Amino acid sequence: MDITIHPQKLSGTLSAIPSKSQAHRLLICAAFSDAPTSLICTATNQDIEATASCLRSLGAVIERTNTSYEIVPVSKIPEKAILDCNESGSTLRFMLPIAGALGVDATFLLAGRLPHRPLSPLWEEMERMGCQLSRPAENAIRCKGKLQAGTFRIDGSVSSQFITGLIYAAALMDETSTIEVTGKLESKPYIDMTQQALKAFGVQTDQYCVTGCRPFHTPGKLAVEGDWSNGAFFLAAKKLGNSVNTTGLTQNSAQGDRACADLLSRLHEDIVIDAADIPDLVPILAVTAGAFSGATFHNIARLRLKESDRVATVASMVENLGGKAIATENELRILPGKYHSCTIDSAGDHRIAMAAAIAATVADGPVTILGAQCVAKSYPTFWDEYKRLGGSYEQYIR
Repeated sequence: MDITIHPQKLSGTLSAIPSKSQAHRLLICAAFSDAPTSLICTATNQDIEATASCLRSLGAVIERTNTSYEIVPVSKIPEKAILDCNESGSTLRFMLPIAGALGVDATFLLAGRLPHRPLSPLWEEMERMGCQLSRPAENAIRCKGKLQAGTFRIDGSVSSQFITGLIYAAALMDETSTIEVTGKLESKPYIDMTQQALKAFGVQTDQYCVTGCRPFHTPGKLAVEGDWSNGAFFLAAKKLGNSVNTTGLTQNSAQGDRACADLLSRLHEDIVIDAADIPDLVPILAVTAGAFSGATFHNIARLRLKESDRVATVASMVENLGGKAIATENELRILPGKYHSCTIDSAGDHRIAMAAAIAATVADGPVTILGAQCVAKSYPTFWDEYKRLGGSYEQYIR
């Protein structure tokens, strides 16, 4: 689906959708608890559903209502399972160590760009600690054997999701394990979220020392916070002069992307932004900066490994709109310009499509976004909200 936006200002109030990152984590905790959990989650998306599907394959009973997930935990671990991760990197990187910890002969199905996203050094460390991993097909991974408790060593510079997966694995085993993080640790706030989720289910993690304690202790009922990552798009819309107010965002959240509020407030200056802990914010911050005084993003190398090569797709988006982007291996410089009519290829990346839609509100003519349906990965109602707030667009099915 392609969309052509006819620029006009947005106006109104919206409530932030539930945090995808927190929903993944709480669903996993609930699936391995000692009693059912009611998880208030007023909206879902393809990535959250991928995690729920994988947990069902491992034996959890998970029912979706209009406003919640009702989870009956796993009672019997299957010997074999097929886990469909769709395009969700979080799902794969969390569930792979979990399957290893449980000793399940698991085949993971991957879609989109996911088969090409990195699993090293998690792959090698899981094999060192007892699992056998293979690729029976380009879009599949098989995990056999069982992880052994002990000291896991993992480079923290590739993805914090590897560390989260190993923390969950350690919590599900019978003994105490330690995750020793080497190299530069990227996106630490996401690891903090993992530890916060486990704490809500009675699991204490002393730094990265985790004592296995399955089953966890359910709190019975809890709610998923509003999502700062996706809320950032409409916060940016307000920065760009749209009369949009976003509610439902927790100010003291462990979500690293709450940094968007401070960063957006400073984009009238030409600022330097360290993207190490906030890679998902780069697309929307970049196009917003391009409409003001520009910005320089450091530590952007990992963006090349996202749903698209986000260094290339962000640069292309900004330049098509009328700004200028200069990319090196680990830095992206955005120079401002007047935004005009153009066509932007989302490259199947939800954050590119949404950033382009917000930037279009200050363009001087129509902006066409190719592959606009990709927003369903994290924000299926984005286009409905955009229209409700006064956005004008036409959509075309290819």
